[in-house]
Amino acid sequence: MRCIRVSDPDSFDGLVNGALKASSAVYVLFFGREAPGTNKSWCSDCVIADPLVREEIGKVENSILLEVPVDRSTDQDSATNTFRKRGDIRLTRIPTLLRWGKAGPSAIRLVEGECTRAGIRRYIALTDESSGHATPLLESEERAVTDI
Repeated sequence: MRCIRVSDPDSFDGLVNGALKASSAVYVLFFGREAPGTNKSWCSDCVIADPLVREEIGKVENSILLEVPVDRSTDQDSATNTFRKRGDIRLTRIPTLLRWGKAGPSAIRLVEGECTRAGIRRYIALTDESSGHATPLLESEERAVTDI
């Protein structure tokens, strides 16, 4: 797995497009930016999810993980607020894990406490474009992994 940190929101589209040229297994993780003093995210769910996301995405052949740090929604001056306003992303909660394809992000996303080891594994299987079809969801799973 290759990790790419998106430090500048203005570079997001270029980095995603570059990743898509190199791999069909492109994932984007939006997480709470690390505090300068501690180097730990202010988002406790993000601290828990980060190693799980890295481990499970790392098992996907030729995968690329774009890591996008975002500030608190109350920080109105933050450039990362653009991800909350973009129609294709509509970021409302973090962590948020998206699979990105040539047509944009998957309609299915994992958010907050859904980023468990089992949830991530299921998400990878559900969004695997190489299989040629999406794995059907059970009704309970659909409620658990969809945030539209």
